[in-house]
Order: sequence, then C-alpha cells, then structure tokens
Amino acid sequence: MPTPVLYCCDPLNPRRVDEHFAREAQEVRARGGVVGLVDHDALLQGDAQQAVAHVPAGLGRAWYRGWMIPGDRYAALAEALSRRGTALFVAPDQYRAAHELPGWYPMFVDITPASVWRPTKPGEILAAEDLAVLAEPLLPGSGIVKDYVKSRKHEWEQACFIPDLADGVGLTRVVRRFVELQEEFLAGGVVLRSFETFSNLESVATEVRVWWLDGEPRLLTPHPDSPFERGLAPELDHIGPAVRRLGCRFVTTDVALRSDGVWRVVEVGDGQVSDLHPSSSRGELAALLVGP
Repeated sequence: MPTPVLYCCDPLNPRRVDEHFAREAQEVRARGGVVGLVDHDALLQGDAQQAVAHVPAGLGRAWYRGWMIPGDRYAALAEALSRRGTALFVAPDQYRAAHELPGWYPMFVDITPASVWRPTKPGEILAAEDLAVLAEPLLPGSGIVKDYVKSRKHEWEQACFIPDLADGVGLTRVVRRFVELQEEFLAGGVVLRSFETFSNLESVATEVRVWWLDGEPRLLTPHPDSPFERGLAPELDHIGPAVRRLGCRFVTTDVALRSDGVWRVVEVGDGQVSDLHPSSSRGELAALLVGP
C-alpha cells in the first residue's frame, strides 16, 4: 500500500499543500506516495477534529510533515487520526522525546553542550535568585538561553547569548528578554546551555543536519540557516549510539564542528517537523518517507 504523508494545508486554500512543502509533496506523489492535508491552524487552536476533517479515512500508518506542533497538540492530532483509522508512524511520546530538549538530552549528554532547565509557563519570569541557582552547574563560563525547542539566535546579544553565567544582572536581563520575545510560544520552560565555540569556514557549512531513519543516518544537508549549499561530512560514529538509545523512528541531529575539531550535537529534533535547506533535494527526503 502506498505510504501516506500528511502535510499542512495552505491557510488560504485548504485543498492544497502549504507552499513551503509543495515541492516535497510533489516528490512524494511522484514516488507513489499518498498526500493528505492537515489544518495546522485548527490544530493549534485546539480543534483536532477539524484539523483532520479532510484526511481520508482508513489510511493505515502515515507520516506527518509540516510545521512544528507542541507536544500536547501532536497527541491530540494522533488521537483524532486514530478515530479515522490512521496511526502516525511516530507516537506522541516519541515525538516529544525527540522534539523537546529534556526528552533527548540524557541520551546525548556526553556529546552536546551541558544544559539545565526549569519548567515555566509563557510569560513567567524567573527571579534572579532562581536563575542563579539554575545556572550554577554550568559555571564558570558563558552560555545561551532557549526554551525546550528553540532559541532566538537572531537576537543574539539581547535574547540568546549570556557572556558570563555568573553575572546575575546580565543573566536575568537576557533570560527576561528571551521570555518576553517568545510570548505565548515559549515551549516547556527555560533552558540554559554552556556556550561552545564552533568553526566558521568561508565556503562550506560547518553545521550540518543529519536525518536518521530507524537509527541510521540517511541524509546529510546543510543547516537550513546556512548561506552555503554544501556542508562538511561529519563524523557520526559517536553520535549513532545516542540516536539509537533515543529510540525514535525519524530524527534529525544538527551537528557542528567545534574549534578543537570535535563534532558536537547542537540540537535534536523530530524529522517530521525539521526543515530542509533551500538547496537540498526534496526528492531525497521524499524517498526516505515512501521509498525509492
């Protein structure tokens, strides 16, 4: 039976795939896959039944490919699809484990920057004393702040980088600004990570996204934010065991070459909601999902 892939629909035309994923969906169809449509906006608004209203009944097992979904909304999506005879290849607990840092960090602790976190609600500002306690295991040194899923690296100085984690005033200022900018989209809580210096070459991406399917690296692409269309070939022998310990079917790892020549895991994600570099082949990713 052809493999179904469920894409986010275009908000302005719910009968077609969101423009961002349209080329990939074409490649899925070209390889014999079946494309279904999910209303991402309805899902985020809490109406999972409406979100899957146009998904054909009885598809069997399917992939989701689209915009990021909070863990609880993904669970609601899985439940709504199950009522229509469709099961997602990635179960809700697996999605959350790969998508949120507290889920994947224990398996990658030796190959990723040291991290600590505190669950918080959107808009909740931790007191300076609480932040100092949170940061203590990472001292001395600099760090970054993010939530369970994303950072604000494009506002590097004001809402991401913390030059000295022991500087309570500076730590509080950057974390506060990060929380303010995330608004209602803050995912899970506040995360502090030790800062590591990575290589920066002039003609090739030194941060690479590795796409893993069933514990094996199947595709290498430049990080989506890279200005370069090709990346270095990373060493993965020390990363594969961590991916397999995580036990999730479809995973991405963003790996970067540290200044001392060691490849480090910068971020882990669920492959269903991981973006591709603009220059990367949509056909190669489609082949992972539905086969050659």
